[in-house]
Amino acid sequence: MSAVGYSRVFTLEVDGRPIFAFEAVTARGAQQLAKERWLLDDLMILTSGGAPLRASQSKLSVRLATAEEAVVFASVASAAKSSDDVLLAYLVDLDTERR
Repeated sequence: MSAVGYSRVFTLEVDGRPIFAFEAVTARGAQQLAKERWLLDDLMILTSGGAPLRASQSKLSVRLATAEEAVVFASVASAAKSSDDVLLAYLVDLDTERR
């Protein structure tokens, strides 16, 4: 998003727990991400410490990222391949699938 215009780093929290940092041009755009069906579904499937990142009744909120969260985002962004997709820098350890 940086190439499109000035952007800021935001953090999505689930029940007060910071889950990931991401970039958005406006606060309204950042808030809209928290309502996206694909994201809501992914947060119910992804787990950390054996628990889903979100339950059906969880409260999602978006705020400006802290300096530490912005550093994590910048690190992930610098390592990522260029893409028009939304880049999510997870702030929690995600469980990996075991087969």
